[in-house]
Amino acid sequence: MINEMGKEDSDMPRPTNISLHQKSKVLELEYDDGSSFQLPCEYLRVYSPSAEVTGHGPGQEVLQVGKEDVNITAIEPQGNYAVKLVFDDRHDTGLYTWDYLYELGSDYDIRWKHYLERLEQAGHKRKQTD
Repeated sequence: MINEMGKEDSDMPRPTNISLHQKSKVLELEYDDGSSFQLPCEYLRVYSPSAEVTGHGPGQEVLQVGKEDVNITAIEPQGNYAVKLVFDDRHDTGLYTWDYLYELGSDYDIRWKHYLERLEQAGHKRKQTD
């Protein structure tokens, strides 16, 4: 089967381990291509693939603010292609596919910088966390 990126699905990296570190608020992912990512819960929350965050079309994204202390309370498998992350702010409507999580990990530096720039442009300051 060919996916939207023109690759066979079997060629796409798949996670071999997913670990939630609640104290440090980090989701750790290890993939079968040797890649590993440590993604902060705040980052995962503000880049949720849900309509609440992405909007219902291009240009309708909703900037998420005040998520510095958010944590994940549950990880619910969705078939063999995704997980639903349940956050302690009651957000639980985005399905994080293996490919999307890989993309979030690979693009972390660029996406995080973009998020911080958007916060600043909107006049918001992140609360410093421990």
